[in-house]
Amino acid sequence: MSKILYIHGFASCGEGNKSLLLKSYFGADNVIAPDLPPSPIDALALLEEILASTKIDCLVGSSLGGYYATILAEKYRMKAILLNPSTRPWETLAAYTGWQKRFCDEEVFEFKPVYLEQLKMLQTAPDKGSYLLLLQSGDEVLDYAKAQSLYNTHKVIVQYGGNHRFENLDEYLSMVEKFINK
Repeated sequence: MSKILYIHGFASCGEGNKSLLLKSYFGADNVIAPDLPPSPIDALALLEEILASTKIDCLVGSSLGGYYATILAEKYRMKAILLNPSTRPWETLAAYTGWQKRFCDEEVFEFKPVYLEQLKMLQTAPDKGSYLLLLQSGDEVLDYAKAQSLYNTHKVIVQYGGNHRFENLDEYLSMVEKFINK
């Protein structure tokens, strides 16, 4: 069975609706979903530790996690499934510097201005990895058209309507499975 590394978005946690859905569909032992630190450098270091110690067949990233998944997919020439991914997080997260609460458990963390600089420094073009993008036009946080344009040489699915949380991921699980296994 394929191993998936699920990468959550900003102010979220590894144990969220999407990771639980993936674990239910693919098996709990086949989905790794860590809680990421707020620092992009530290988050990527943790993800790379996992990649070094476990054979991962595919990355699944949501929002900021989609940005991280792109960085890793490019570095390691991997498959990645991106759900409403952030394409310019140093811009979209600028308003969130300072103290924040995680959505999943209300834990307080600091999102420092230097993290925006780190995110910009890590930017990479999606040309070595293999991508499936699942976008929703009703995303109230990110402009889906920016991701659609950036990843236009890859498989891009746009569902009209929806929202940033991509709450109907269950409707796409067979497509996700086919992409992972191709």
